[in-house]
Amino acid sequence: MVLIIAEKPSLARNIVSAIGSMNRRDGYFEGSGYIVSWAFGHLFSLADIEHYNPAPEGSSGWTMDNLPCFPEKFDFELRRGKDKKADSGVAKQFNLLKALCNRADVDTIVNAGDADREGEIIVRLCVSHALTTPKRETRLWLPDQTPETVRQALSEMKDESEYDNLAAEGFSRTYIDWLYGVNLTRYATIKTGTLLRVGRVIVPIVKAIYDRDMAIRNFTPEKYFAVISKEETAGVPVELASKNKFDRDKIGDAEELCRKYNEAGACVKDVKRRKTTIPPGKLYSLSKLQNVLGKKYKMSMAESLDTVQKLYEAGYLTYPRTNSEYMATAEKGKIKTILENCKKIGYPVKFKDSKQIFDDSKIESHSAITPTYKIPSKDKLTEREMKVYSTVFRRFVAVFCAEDCVADKTEMTVAVGEYEDFTLKGTAILERGWMKYDDSSVKDKILPSLKKGDAVNINFKPTEKETTPPKHYTIETLNNYLKNPFKEEKAAAKAAEDTDSVGADDSEEYRAVFEGLELGTEATRTGIIDNARKSGYINLKKDVYTILPGGEFLIESLVSMGISMDKYKTAELGRALKKVFRGEMAIGESVALAKKEIAEVFTKKDLPVELDTDTGSFMDVVGKCPLCGRDVMRYRYTYGCSGYKEGCTFSVRTSICKRNISVSNMKMLLETGRTSKIEGFISKKGNPFSASLKLEGGKAVFDFS
Repeated sequence: MVLIIAEKPSLARNIVSAIGSMNRRDGYFEGSGYIVSWAFGHLFSLADIEHYNPAPEGSSGWTMDNLPCFPEKFDFELRRGKDKKADSGVAKQFNLLKALCNRADVDTIVNAGDADREGEIIVRLCVSHALTTPKRETRLWLPDQTPETVRQALSEMKDESEYDNLAAEGFSRTYIDWLYGVNLTRYATIKTGTLLRVGRVIVPIVKAIYDRDMAIRNFTPEKYFAVISKEETAGVPVELASKNKFDRDKIGDAEELCRKYNEAGACVKDVKRRKTTIPPGKLYSLSKLQNVLGKKYKMSMAESLDTVQKLYEAGYLTYPRTNSEYMATAEKGKIKTILENCKKIGYPVKFKDSKQIFDDSKIESHSAITPTYKIPSKDKLTEREMKVYSTVFRRFVAVFCAEDCVADKTEMTVAVGEYEDFTLKGTAILERGWMKYDDSSVKDKILPSLKKGDAVNINFKPTEKETTPPKHYTIETLNNYLKNPFKEEKAAAKAAEDTDSVGADDSEEYRAVFEGLELGTEATRTGIIDNARKSGYINLKKDVYTILPGGEFLIESLVSMGISMDKYKTAELGRALKKVFRGEMAIGESVALAKKEIAEVFTKKDLPVELDTDTGSFMDVVGKCPLCGRDVMRYRYTYGCSGYKEGCTFSVRTSICKRNISVSNMKMLLETGRTSKIEGFISKKGNPFSASLKLEGGKAVFDFS
């Protein structure tokens, strides 16, 4: 008897439907030589800190006394509810799985977790905790959940050991994320008195949005003059913008250049025209699909992933959490079947055996998202599901369309005397071809019909313009950044645009993903960004992200505590995890890197008082109030008198002019009336300065003496 353990009940139902002739039991199905049961996603989770380092007797809540926590061996336990009590439903299902795994007539156990690293370890944990004696273990790997694919996959199952590297990476990620999450979340929360969710990936994501919004907030626009002509020639406006720009006080120089250009006149120096075929966009990875859905329908990443997941579970789309836009060569037969179905409903498609579509070297675990042979009727899908399905389906049809998109491309060079050459480019669509089916389009720029030597009308004028701040992150630009955070935004945007069509060179993009440079993965990014929204760190309006006060407090608090979780450290760990996946690094080695980084946060640095920036922990007593004699406490933003409810007004901000006021300096201020000389204050104009603080009339003021 073969026992199949699915990650979720919905997958179990699809497997049962494909096998057929199975009887329902309490918590499982049986028949045709199979038993099919399921987990509820994660049945197990890592034990909490108190399992390894019990808190001192009498303490309640989180404490610094058991931090940091670096387990020699990580232990898992059955998932608990929000109240930390055992989840009866989880316990019941695991006990059932345990009984099924150890049934005498079961000789093979099949891991049917989702086809990714998380699904791999979810079922492995169930089996490893359940089995009392070893049995044969295999893996059911499903690129989609149609009955045909399930039946084929059941006949082609590989030994579970072939997925050991995938599992190793999954466990490494789990351990590392636990180490960062529990140690630094507790540390930051205890220090600030505010729950701060600190994670390996969430912090760099929030920081990217924070940095961008601070750049916008602090941007000072500058006016300048551009030299531009917008005259019509042959009834068509021709815009010529000079590369020369002038400061706002150089208007005379701009006017003089305009006079020279206008006197010199302009003519067509060269015209190149060629008829060409324009390739369609590539098949979708998850992030590229989310970019399109966010831009066109203002659909959040969480909404789009949830919808794609539902379409996958219904058997209409292939596995969604993929970072590839290519198909595996082994899938050519499957694609031919899908194309035949497309033909039956009126789409002019043909099979294309092309390296630009089928390329195993650009697939890590999963191929691009495509429709399956199951085509839903409109009444089967909600409005949002239809939008998502249609976007994937139309791109698929465009890629395999039998009709080419034919265009006339023109490149015209206009010379203004001997001063400057201007290059104009335009595209005219002659035959739409695949563009009839895909939402993608080529933006036409109409150029006048001119030949070499023809005159071009010009009237250059100084045009006042203003420098513009950076733009807020959108779903698309944030995704581009997270896929390769080391590429400049303009370069990343251009690369994304240039590599979006079939045949474009995207080797650098895939190299970055396979090396582990990305922040998060296709499978995890959506959930992490959604957690940042739910935590009140960032906001998403339409498709634009902005920082919220909670996000500002998170990033600024981490900076004040000396916790650096930038893209460089996250990418270093990402590289290590990819090495684990490739078998080049052991789990313990990757975890050791994380332990080293976290340990540095807890290492006390013996700094001179004037350089100290440690603001202590929330509710620490730092001295006596100079006004009323009560305790002065460390609150969220201030060192304040504990008698504030009785009307005492004494308080000193923990950060003044962008410089933390340390506990040691605050104690000195309360005991002696002044601090040491503190370096690193920043004035409103951005200038650094040093000063002491002294008490004057019960208030802290600067002392420059």
